[in-house]
Amino acid sequence: MLSDKICWESRIPVRKGWSSDRKYRVMSRAGDPCLLRLSDASKYDGKKKEFEIVQKYASLGFPMSQPLDFGTTPDGSQVYMLLSWVDGRDLEEVLPSLPEERQLELGRKAGAILKKIHSLPLDPADVPAATKKEKKLLQLARYEQSALRIAGDETALRYVKENIDLIWREAPVYQHGDFHPGNLIYTPEGNIAVIDFNRWEVGDPYEEFYKLESFGREVSVPYCIGQIGAYFQDDVPTDFWRTLAVYVAHASLYSIKWAEPFGPEEISGMTRRCQTAFEDYDSFASVIPKWYR
Repeated sequence: MLSDKICWESRIPVRKGWSSDRKYRVMSRAGDPCLLRLSDASKYDGKKKEFEIVQKYASLGFPMSQPLDFGTTPDGSQVYMLLSWVDGRDLEEVLPSLPEERQLELGRKAGAILKKIHSLPLDPADVPAATKKEKKLLQLARYEQSALRIAGDETALRYVKENIDLIWREAPVYQHGDFHPGNLIYTPEGNIAVIDFNRWEVGDPYEEFYKLESFGREVSVPYCIGQIGAYFQDDVPTDFWRTLAVYVAHASLYSIKWAEPFGPEEISGMTRRCQTAFEDYDSFASVIPKWYR
């Protein structure tokens, strides 16, 4: 039982992130720090699957929050997941203070880890019946119908609609689902460790990279270049850039609509990132961002 494994008196809330899980830093009965994630019991099946996927990732040998235990709380009202705690600082906070050569090196470490995740043998039962093409076009339509449209968005809208068939051409893989410096920890040993796998899914490997534009390039361009370079062993295919531009254009626009329930500050942040992407991609007349060129 969970109550036998942790010391409840040491529970400290963890508020970072967008997950609906309630998260706490706790101490195990053996005195080791752990991360406790609690969800409503109605999510049992999905959370059980998530724990199994995290176990798969843990078998790959890279530093990460290790899966320790899974089950329901004694009263049956909640599902819990217990993982090892990763000491260190968020990589997004550390990167700007490091020399550019070190930023590049850490990006390459991240790219190698992402390649490992994508190398996992795929269970055919985990492959979704449909791709995300229809979903992304519907999301784009929601943006177009909103009052949040930004000036000059026509080129980006057209690029997505005309090139949507580029996505999901690659063989599907297990994804981290939210792979960027905000979900990496810079450890006291100077290594990086991966956390927060709750957005895992199976899909296009190229989709994992669009958050470099959203959340990576604003803290470290060398990191972004390193992640891409290491993943492709420094031989980046042309189709990657054309496909990535679809994901970036879509996310840049739809993220503004997505942010609407979270208030003006989040809308402003996503709008700013969208405008940066437009500059980086010459309003999507180019498929390789300026920061990489």
